[in-house]
Amino acid sequence: MKYVILGILSFFLLNCKNVETEKPSAELIINTAIKHSGGDKITSSIIDFDFRDKHYSAIRNDGRFLLNRLTVTANKDSIFDVLTNDGFERFTGNMTPVIVEDSMKVKYSASVNSVHYFSILPYGLNDKAVNKSLLNDVEINGQTYHTVKVTFNQDGGGEDYEDVFLYWIDTKTFELDYLAYSYAEDDGIGVRFREAYNERYINEVRFIDYNNYKPIDATVPLSELPKLFENGQLKLLSKIELMNVTVN
Repeated sequence: MKYVILGILSFFLLNCKNVETEKPSAELIINTAIKHSGGDKITSSIIDFDFRDKHYSAIRNDGRFLLNRLTVTANKDSIFDVLTNDGFERFTGNMTPVIVEDSMKVKYSASVNSVHYFSILPYGLNDKAVNKSLLNDVEINGQTYHTVKVTFNQDGGGEDYEDVFLYWIDTKTFELDYLAYSYAEDDGIGVRFREAYNERYINEVRFIDYNNYKPIDATVPLSELPKLFENGQLKLLSKIELMNVTVN
């Protein structure tokens, strides 16, 4: 009987150990990261911010969205670019529709969507067109991070569906601190690495700015960028800063 009891206890302890050491899935990591960044607040919200010389506004309501970009031209004219579930439209300051060629609608849509997409990451990484997979954990500046790879389906993935992203999410706090992506350029593939800074919470929603880097060699795999970053081998191109952020 003693050996039977010991066997049962051993089996139980081994299984407990396996549960404890089992790595979470990419889906669970992203879901947790979204929750920790205030994703439930974003689902039904109005978010406004300034980025460079343009004003952006996003209205979201349980899957329905209206993403707006306001540009004031040199002549003090206003141009509103509006992206919704139903497509893209452009208006003048007095809300007169502007005829836009289909080819340009695609480009304007991608441009508007890109800024709004980055502004609330990791929210949005559960869209139907998103494919997630878990890679090996990595250490960046002494901290351990989950590595989540994201690709997109052509159907619903937008003009840039061939882009590939890596997201590094803190294993303890589940906060997104670094990301990298590759994208198509006219002369080949572009590669970027972003470092988050200036973390702040506005009405319980996490916002971050980024230092935007590029490698000297654009053919380097995305997975090697953290090491190049640690070694000071990335070139700082710009800062991605959101100003005057409000959340309602």
